[in-house]
Amino acid sequence: MAGAAAFIRKKPVSRIIDVDISEIRFNNQSVSLNTESAEIHALAESIAQNGILQPLQVHLIGGNYELIKGIHILHAAICAGLHSVPCIVSDMNCSAGDIKDLLDEIHMQKLNFFQEAEAIEKLISLYGITQEEAAAQLGRAQSTIANKLRLLRLTESERDLIIQHRLTERHARAILRLGAPEERLIVLNQVIKQNLNVEKTEKAVEMRLGRRRKREPYRKRSRSIQNIHSFVKTVNKAAETMQAAGIGVQIQQIQKEGWVEFQIRIPQKKYTETEADIIRC
Repeated sequence: MAGAAAFIRKKPVSRIIDVDISEIRFNNQSVSLNTESAEIHALAESIAQNGILQPLQVHLIGGNYELIKGIHILHAAICAGLHSVPCIVSDMNCSAGDIKDLLDEIHMQKLNFFQEAEAIEKLISLYGITQEEAAAQLGRAQSTIANKLRLLRLTESERDLIIQHRLTERHARAILRLGAPEERLIVLNQVIKQNLNVEKTEKAVEMRLGRRRKREPYRKRSRSIQNIHSFVKTVNKAAETMQAAGIGVQIQQIQKEGWVEFQIRIPQKKYTETEADIIRC
């Protein structure tokens, strides 16, 4: 991947300083904000009275401050007549060219959706940034970035099949609802064999999930029955042990609707120390 090999993984160094507003560069998400909104003016009045309580977040890239978070606060500060604002500065310790190479490759959209997800993952891991910061760099919503990264939960073989058979990202996201790789592969083969569109793929996944939901209560009942049988065996074994020791214990099992009732009778008499030990056990 272009530019990726030249990256050196370094965690960003953060600090809070006052930054001149004229030195802050807006990212792609910042340009469409309505600066005349009532929200901005109300925030400007609050800043004029109380100052800025929450610093903005910026990256220091190639000697420039790029805004990551706090666009509303920045515009309100401008409306309030401030010349500088407190900022949490994250020094990315990389050249602007390195990050530009990766961002350009993603923006050009020449990658398939799995390659794009891998590129975003590299952007996050190599620079130690959050999904929110990556979204700001790319001019996309954080939910979009999160959805892209979830695609990487699919195995390599699953991704290869999806790309090879020209399935869409929506196909991949639908299949991803199945947690187990073996279940995903069953549905994926069905989608390929029957040439299912996205809607039919989602229905196939839902049917698979429905079967699993039906199996779960049965498994729980089966485990419950096994536990009851184990308890009955334990009680009967205890009674047999006491009878073998000459203790006249009587046990009666009564099956009733919804439960099993046990009646255990042990004669009241003085036992030897050995017999008493058996009863206590």
